[in-house]
Amino acid sequence: MSLSVVIITKNEEAAIEACLDSVDWADEIIVFDSGSTDRTVEICRRYTEKVYETDWPGFGPQKNRAMAKATGDWILSLDADERIPPELKEEIQQALADPDAPDAFEMPRLSIFCGRPIRHAGWWPDYITRLVRNGKARFSDDLVHERLIIDGTTGRLAHPIAHEAFESLEDAIETMNRYTTAGALMMQRRGESSSLWRAVSHGLWSFVYSYVGRGGFLDGREGFFVALYVAEHTFYRYAKRLYLEDDKTP
Repeated sequence: MSLSVVIITKNEEAAIEACLDSVDWADEIIVFDSGSTDRTVEICRRYTEKVYETDWPGFGPQKNRAMAKATGDWILSLDADERIPPELKEEIQQALADPDAPDAFEMPRLSIFCGRPIRHAGWWPDYITRLVRNGKARFSDDLVHERLIIDGTTGRLAHPIAHEAFESLEDAIETMNRYTTAGALMMQRRGESSSLWRAVSHGLWSFVYSYVGRGGFLDGREGFFVALYVAEHTFYRYAKRLYLEDDKTP
């Protein structure tokens, strides 16, 4: 059974080569780039001719665009900062060779924050569905935190995707700013309101739950930063939603 790998990118020259190296065994690689100004497109074209330069409609819609181009029997959707380790590659190949395989597979994801694998704080095992039969799934239309909607059965793989979540605190802060803006817009579209109290209380609770309730303290210094990141992400999403209610720019 043939496999198509689909990846969306923007200014990912520092990460994309490792991602592409980890899936160079696939039958097809498809990249959708949304306006990179660095060497991302140049690097991708060394691995595949199927590089499409397009606008940015949000994570869910962009991933659906990429999946629509896939010609393989199976599709593996990856982010540019994710890699397929050799053990997971072997497990995927075994799953594709099974005639009785389900229509989709979820797998754990091990995220690395500033060089440290995070095994607590709600970040592990972080099961995500990424491997699907072509035509049996689509991504939700969410601007951020999209999910695969499966039309069929789902199995589970044992080995994790490697996720280089953030190489530095600067990277985390930049990503948080973009994601919280999209999150506030999604709240507005769903008709969810906000207030200063909600922003503060949800942010504080997120920190306590991540650091204490879900054992983030066991990951040392990086566990504290992860819990703080989760708290700030929550706070600014609600805060930006509050400013959208006042017709101000978040």
